[in-house]
Amino acid sequence: MTEAQIRYDEPSDTLYVSFAPGEAATGLELSDHILLRVDKRSRSAIGITLFDFSLLAQQTDLGPRSFPLSGLARLSPELRELAVSLLQSEPVSDYLSLSAFSPTASETIPITVLRPGMTAPRAA
Repeated sequence: MTEAQIRYDEPSDTLYVSFAPGEAATGLELSDHILLRVDKRSRSAIGITLFDFSLLAQQTDLGPRSFPLSGLARLSPELRELAVSLLQSEPVSDYLSLSAFSPTASETIPITVLRPGMTAPRAA
């Protein structure tokens, strides 16, 4: 696989990460801020779109900001399994770190955080 192409659209504060530029993809909305683009046939990641990127990349007093992946619950079991598998594998795992928050012993909420060093590309 070739190196990912990264493009930042400043007016919309959107970061586009493309692993397979030009390939057709299905978008899986993982949260209000994260869209995972996949090829369902080959079960591969085509790219990631990060909306409100400056918010996603913002540090808090306690460390990096985490986001619940509430969209996983709205996916079919097959697509949820595919999304989780891709989130745990390269190249997606190079950009997003998958984790979980467990407010109770019986409840698990999948969350993600941007990998350290993720910043918007500088304008040329």
